[in-house]
Amino acid sequence: MKKNIDLFLRSVLTGMMIGLGGIVNLSCDNRYIGSFLFATGLFVILTFGFTLFTGKVGYAVENKLSYLIDLLIIWFGNLVGTMFDGFVIQLTRVGGAISEKAAGLCETKLADNLLSIFVLAFFCGMLMFIAADGYKNLTNPVAQMLAVILPVMVFILCGFEHCVANMFYFTAGNMWSAQSFLYLVVMSLGNAAGGITIPLARKAFVK
Repeated sequence: MKKNIDLFLRSVLTGMMIGLGGIVNLSCDNRYIGSFLFATGLFVILTFGFTLFTGKVGYAVENKLSYLIDLLIIWFGNLVGTMFDGFVIQLTRVGGAISEKAAGLCETKLADNLLSIFVLAFFCGMLMFIAADGYKNLTNPVAQMLAVILPVMVFILCGFEHCVANMFYFTAGNMWSAQSFLYLVVMSLGNAAGGITIPLARKAFVK
């Protein structure tokens, strides 16, 4: 029980960090600068040992079946953290602009079809595993930073779907509905599929 509580609290803090990344991304008129600064959230998460769903799901292929319970706890913790940021930011003087931009972004996502959403989430999942695993295994500090920053910038600039980031956008834009929850589930499955692709290939083929 203590382990699960610790995991949940770390996941909530993770969601808050992703929410901060979302806030700064929406605050920047220049999308390149916004995508670069969004990586601050992931840098904090990896540095402090927090638990991000898209960073942890890839390791499911290397763990026991009970690891799926951990992933579920992480997913809900990330949701709570991002929702906190999404609601609280609306209480501030910048909340109106953030909410308006988030709503516009969510409208584009919800107008897409589910297959497109899944594929876009798949590629994001691959990038997030690359970021998490690269930061974990690389020893050169510069390489570690690049492993964090580049995948984040790529997924944002390409319009790939990150389920935890979208938890924040749906909340900040007041866009929660049965449809948005369904899309979030599909995004999560796509992120998971992309996240396990490299570990599966590594486990099966790469010696």
